Amino acid sequence: MNAVNASVERRLGDSIAAGRPQVFGRVAQVRGLAVTVEGLSPRIGELMVLDDPAATLAEVASVHDRYATCLALGPMSGVGAGDRVRATLGPMRIRVGEALRGRVLDGLGRPLDGAPLPPGLQRVGVEAAVPDALTRNRVDVPMPLGVRAIDTLLPVGRGQRMGLFAGSGVGKSSLLSMITRGTRADVTVLALIGERGREVREFLDDALGPEGLKNAVVVVATSDQPPMVRLRAAFVATRIAEWFRDTGRDVLLLMDSLTRLAMAQREIGLSVGEPPTTRGYPPSMFALLPRLLERAGSSSSGSITGLYTVLVEGDDHNEPVADTTRSILDGHIVLDRRLANVGHFPAIDVLQSVSRVSAAVTTPEQQQLASRMRRLLNAHREVKELVEIGAYVRGTNPDADLALRLWPRLAAFLRQDQLLQVPVAQAWAELAEILGEDGGPRS
Repeated sequence: MNAVNASVERRLGDSIAAGRPQVFGRVAQVRGLAVTVEGLSPRIGELMVLDDPAATLAEVASVHDRYATCLALGPMSGVGAGDRVRATLGPMRIRVGEALRGRVLDGLGRPLDGAPLPPGLQRVGVEAAVPDALTRNRVDVPMPLGVRAIDTLLPVGRGQRMGLFAGSGVGKSSLLSMITRGTRADVTVLALIGERGREVREFLDDALGPEGLKNAVVVVATSDQPPMVRLRAAFVATRIAEWFRDTGRDVLLLMDSLTRLAMAQREIGLSVGEPPTTRGYPPSMFALLPRLLERAGSSSSGSITGLYTVLVEGDDHNEPVADTTRSILDGHIVLDRRLANVGHFPAIDVLQSVSRVSAAVTTPEQQQLASRMRRLLNAHREVKELVEIGAYVRGTNPDADLALRLWPRLAAFLRQDQLLQVPVAQAWAELAEILGEDGGPRS
């Protein structure tokens, strides 16, 4: 009965849309990425169709007096002053449903894998309300990811939003591929924003593979796409994840990367005349991030566990995007270039990383193990240089003595082959065995 009602609703919506009068305006000016349109009364977020051979879509980004500034969702070659513009009288909409599993979409929700989307999918807007704070379920159920260092020392819970912070070439994408294969989520939604075109096929074939893709939806907006397409890709992926959450699923949303999303918003903001602030980012960028990130999380029906990569500029973890994102998310995983340079993969700096829900998704015994591990790692870091120059006297620091004795096993525990998935129970058992050499874990 619900399927019948949904079909009737879709047909009714299509009939209403077909019966709307067509409204036209004109291109008054083209400057950079922006197209100024006159003769219409649009709203922010409304789609326009530019009357060029490609029927390019554009989205209204700002309105002033009788002019609207639009940003194209496609190539602008051939667009000129005086061209006709048709108003669609509505915002961008995409199709969602079970049939999206195993599909690869572009930043506007259109298929990229050579096959059309099947009929019967539900049409929804890409914008959606953030779940009310009091209707969210608590994050108290672990979400295993198959990575030892994360599942034990930085545990992630269902509905948590976690950041993955690193400079370029430190292993963010490789770690995402491990998580994609090792997750226990019902559905995985993967957004590749601003990626190199070469890496997309490699990620699909090597990281996901045919089996992984069956349970995933991939949204791709490569670096050559217009900034509005890169921006919309993040909202399209989030909206798809929300649909699966609303049907009662536990969804893993992976987004690579928030930095390239912020850069797209910087291009957009500067094109419509916003004043630049820190490092050229406009105020709209700082409003965009919480509006997007708060849409992930748990609800009364399901959950979206969000993992967002942040490409820190110049390895500066206090740059604006990293700093703003860290303040919004429920934890952060820091990848260290020094570890990557010596072949330590994944290059997670455990002592600089934190999960703000770890106490809610682990037992007291597990918390003691993790705390003991962190103490040993910190003790080893403090005396490492002294040991290298022969200035450390054994017996000075019991934790340091134990850390030095166990270091080969501790380092091996933190390393993991990219193709290896470790069950969470096995990871905790391995950690307990290592620390058990000193008579068991201590708080």
